[in-house]
Amino acid sequence: MKQTHKLDALIEEAVKGLGLETEQYIEKAHRTVPEDASTDKLVETLVKNALENIDEASPAWTFVASRVYLHGLYEKAAQNRGYAAAEKYGDFYQLIDTLTTKGIYSSHILDKYTKSEIDHFAEQIDAERDRLFDYLGLYTFATRYLATDHAKNTFELPQERWMIIAMYLMQDEAKTKRTELVLEAYWALSNLYMTVATPTMTNAGKTHGQLSSCFIDTVDDSLQSIYDSNTDIAKLSKNGGGIGVYMGKIRARGSSIKGYKGMSSGVVPWIRQLNNTAVNVDQLGTRKGAIAVYLDIWHMDIESFLDLKLNNGDERMRAHDIFLGVCLPDYFMEQVENRGDWYLFDPHEVRQVMGYSLEDFYDEERGTGTWRKKYEECVQSDLLSKKKVPAIEIMKRILKSQLESGTPFMFYRDEVNRTNNNEHNGMIYCSNLCTEITQNQSPTEFIEEYIENEDTIVKKYKTGDYVVCNLSSINLGKAVPDNVLDRLLKVQVRMLDNVIEINTLPIKQTQLTNQKYRAIGLGTFGWHHLLALKNIEWESDEAVAYADELYEKIAYLTIKNSMELSKEKGSYPAFEGSKWQTGVYFESKGYKDEAWTELKEAVAENGMRNGYLMAVAPNSSTSMIAGSTASIDPIFKAFYNEEKKDFKIPTTAPDLDHRTYNIYRRSAYIVDQRWSVKQNAARQKHVDQSISFNLYVPNTIRASVLLDLHIQAWREGLKTTYYVRSTSNDIEECEWCES
Repeated sequence: MKQTHKLDALIEEAVKGLGLETEQYIEKAHRTVPEDASTDKLVETLVKNALENIDEASPAWTFVASRVYLHGLYEKAAQNRGYAAAEKYGDFYQLIDTLTTKGIYSSHILDKYTKSEIDHFAEQIDAERDRLFDYLGLYTFATRYLATDHAKNTFELPQERWMIIAMYLMQDEAKTKRTELVLEAYWALSNLYMTVATPTMTNAGKTHGQLSSCFIDTVDDSLQSIYDSNTDIAKLSKNGGGIGVYMGKIRARGSSIKGYKGMSSGVVPWIRQLNNTAVNVDQLGTRKGAIAVYLDIWHMDIESFLDLKLNNGDERMRAHDIFLGVCLPDYFMEQVENRGDWYLFDPHEVRQVMGYSLEDFYDEERGTGTWRKKYEECVQSDLLSKKKVPAIEIMKRILKSQLESGTPFMFYRDEVNRTNNNEHNGMIYCSNLCTEITQNQSPTEFIEEYIENEDTIVKKYKTGDYVVCNLSSINLGKAVPDNVLDRLLKVQVRMLDNVIEINTLPIKQTQLTNQKYRAIGLGTFGWHHLLALKNIEWESDEAVAYADELYEKIAYLTIKNSMELSKEKGSYPAFEGSKWQTGVYFESKGYKDEAWTELKEAVAENGMRNGYLMAVAPNSSTSMIAGSTASIDPIFKAFYNEEKKDFKIPTTAPDLDHRTYNIYRRSAYIVDQRWSVKQNAARQKHVDQSISFNLYVPNTIRASVLLDLHIQAWREGLKTTYYVRSTSNDIEECEWCES
């Protein structure tokens, strides 16, 4: 085909059904594409020209760019796999066989599925669903997630990635229904009704089979535990995991070591060591390791901890590449409000003198409980060394650090533990890197080391609860309008549960904890997208009420499907004595209508497959792929440039038109954050774990206003807050932060 004809045919296909004025685009294409241009050059030029046309009035040009880019992908795959490009998709079995032989795909796929099954799946692949991607989503998906050979040549195409994920996650299901389950999973993924977590999207079906997003470690107060933890974290970081680390048990600076006073250097040197691990053990060569360290607000080292990411001061006391989180009891927040005093202690000395660990308790009710009684005992003890600081001064340090670095994250430990589904079996000390996971934790304890024979040394450990996050998210902007939540949740919960079975985790403790609680983290994205489609203003009681209603429905369906899985496959081992089993979970939420009462009884009778269920992650990458808005956040702007280290792509809010523009107009740094807190409190009631919740503020915000936001978040029952994202002055004036 001559270049002119090829060009015209490609443009005609790309603009079909989009209702765009294309005369100037076609004219420019003929002017800028040389007659002898390669397919790569043709695609590059047409994509660039289409992207230049994207603005608030013409968002559909992103789909022109996407379709042109798809053409390039089809041609590359056809060339590398040896079939005619006009077919778009080639022989699926041949693809699997080729990439298995090359060591890209796991042999499990060919071992578990017959050729006839694979051929049947190939017949179900729908190339038309590739047209659901906007350009940013397709570009992100193609460059980061599609399987290539070792030379980065294109082999796998988008619908094949979805089908491979579906096949891989359903590989061990009963053969009588496996085909149906694979196709249901493919339906959910290929229609962009949901996404799986980045490690699952990247690694499912491949030889590198780590599918989990985040992990949480608890470090004990011993040299052995500190160095063992660092080694474990390095292994997980190497395999692409984000890490949360609780260091509240480690003795403070100046504490005693083996009875010698003043010998300990505190937590800061160990955090700096983790900082080096984050930098030096990167995630599959693509980015630095990501580690968040949490410390209790009463720890004697809290002040130096809060200074770790500041840009001035002694660099030997800084750790710029890790993230910080503070663990806050209710009593501290009360003292901040009341402008009262706060006392700092050394956890090692508390254990030695008082005979208990302060971090092992929490307040069972608002305003009263075991933790504050133990804390007051420590305050009154003449045998303990302590430091008195005005609570508001510590909070000022937190606010200063947040406005300068975005962190520390806030972890409201009493609320988290009061709502712990499995409080009968442990304690939650902190959250993960993205603040949405809250599950039981405990340190792994070294028991002994001995020589088994002349060339073998054995180390024995008592395993702790080493938390694993298995994540997946509903695309609210697509699944809710299409009314598919019932069908979607049924397959989505099963997919998440199967991740637990087939995951290959590099740390033994994570495998044991994964099996013990069978925890999953089902989340959502596209909240602002959904509000826009429903014409609901962000700053409104209607939005708050809708969050309450929608997340109750999602919670109901998630619990119901986990219960149904338990009937089929059995409960998680720690179910007996849990709030699921006793019914306390349902009573504490006020779920009393007929449907909830029946579900409560069914759970008591049949158990739960998963000990923890819902967690709303940030979803920044996966929401881009699905063409929606991130997590539960407002958009940054209705029209902006999405910038990463390898691209800058003009982007508009999803489904932007004259009907949705007014909802999107109030963007992240403009909306009154108090309404965001109210929305999050409404949904938090139904989310058994937590939510990655950002606060968006101008950098000119008064400290008192930011403090009021934190007080509101704590008072309304939020469990965590994520980044405080502040921006420069080049935004609209915000009335809410002047009040």
